[in-house]
Amino acid sequence: MKKRTLLSLAPVALLSACGFRLRGVPEFGFDSLYIAAPAGSPLARELQRTLEGSGGKLQLLRDPASMPTAQAILDLLQEQQERAVVGLNASGQVRELQLRLRIRFRLRTPAGAELIPETELLQQRDISYNETIALAKEAEEALLYRDMRTDLVQQLMRRLAAAKR
Repeated sequence: MKKRTLLSLAPVALLSACGFRLRGVPEFGFDSLYIAAPAGSPLARELQRTLEGSGGKLQLLRDPASMPTAQAILDLLQEQQERAVVGLNASGQVRELQLRLRIRFRLRTPAGAELIPETELLQQRDISYNETIALAKEAEEALLYRDMRTDLVQQLMRRLAAAKR
């Protein structure tokens, strides 16, 4: 019985000894945030959902009239989906594509002081392509863009948490 108890506690002891701990709720250096993004931006919607669901004390302001009262303003300057051919077969047909999702943003105060200067983040994925199953590849492409958007939102969250007023 003692061996089982010892073996069941071994992973816990190893994880605590290496400094591992769960990420937890992000703490931001500001109490209110206004997200200035183009209307209908899927990245802005996902970022807003993630910030609201994070459980922190950050207040998200949505009304443009409340922008001057925000402690920080996130300007989503660009959100661009790209698609490039990276592989062809012997007859010149597309066999591999590279999908890219590129965003540019900055974080500033209402007075104009930059907390995070203009920054570009890029996510890319490779996808094989076959014209006989074009509809399935289109659905896979949409899924990959959504996955890249989620990764970019997580990167953005970490950068926002690291920004200090």
